[in-house]
Amino acid sequence: MNAKGFASTGDMTEKKITFSEIGPDIYAFTAEGDPNTAVIVGDDSCLVFDAQATPAMANSVIERVKTVTDKPIKYVVLSHYHAVRVLGASAYKAQGIVASQETHRLIMERGQQDWDSEYGRFPRLFRDAESIPGLTWPTITFETGMTLYLGKREVQLIHLGAGHTSGDIVAWVPDAQVMCSGDLIEFHSACYCGDALLREWPLTLNEIRDFNPKAVAPGRGDALKGVATVNEAIAMTRDFVTSLYGAAELSVAKGRTLKETMAATRAVMDPKFSSFAIYEHCLPFNVSRAFDEASGIDDPVIWTDKRDREMWAALQGG
Repeated sequence: MNAKGFASTGDMTEKKITFSEIGPDIYAFTAEGDPNTAVIVGDDSCLVFDAQATPAMANSVIERVKTVTDKPIKYVVLSHYHAVRVLGASAYKAQGIVASQETHRLIMERGQQDWDSEYGRFPRLFRDAESIPGLTWPTITFETGMTLYLGKREVQLIHLGAGHTSGDIVAWVPDAQVMCSGDLIEFHSACYCGDALLREWPLTLNEIRDFNPKAVAPGRGDALKGVATVNEAIAMTRDFVTSLYGAAELSVAKGRTLKETMAATRAVMDPKFSSFAIYEHCLPFNVSRAFDEASGIDDPVIWTDKRDREMWAALQGG
């Protein structure tokens, strides 16, 4: 096997952006497997769900919001703490930046290391990185749930359980039966599981499915319109997560090394998922976390730019 270029440093292809209405006055900003943003427009203001990686990239969202409404962006909601989702928040000049208390804790504990790590892995996603003023800090936090009002329009923010991270939240718009899921659901895109709680993730997907959403703005991949497509994406995400964890759990039980676990996981996952966006980028991080969790390490180990490179060399080296 040839050594693979580190993470996504070689991916410089610009993606085509789609801005589509997925429910009444609810829009998904998607870009062929790059991180998505959702926009919920109310009577007097709007809410942006996930902010993009830099203020310059957030401006691409702001420009599209202007094509559908002149109402101000009142809230930026962060589904979780990852740099590609949050570091563009300052561009929106919102009244409030909202996240779970657990996301706030994770930013304090590992936000800077995550920023350095993600920037090193995927430079294309950090266009005009010098425009980032610093770490994004939530100004409004909650433990399990809170309701925001955009005029009369109600948006419920809910921490349904852990999955992609321990702090993930969703936004539910009851009048439209539309959900913004963040990276708890991906569509034809690999799940990044380097900071995941893999045993709990499928249970959180059950919670999402119980809402029976008519449409979902996922974390990556095309917007999901219609109950059948939503359920397909939930099932696909579940299959990805359980295949990964199952392969690691079996390998740990058999006393395999991390490198052997990588090979065993490939045998299970490559046939089903190798065509998914960012699959090769995610796989070594995913196997490392699954191996740790199956070995009894409940709290994901903090990734640093140094740890990233060492792990990559060990698993993807020649």
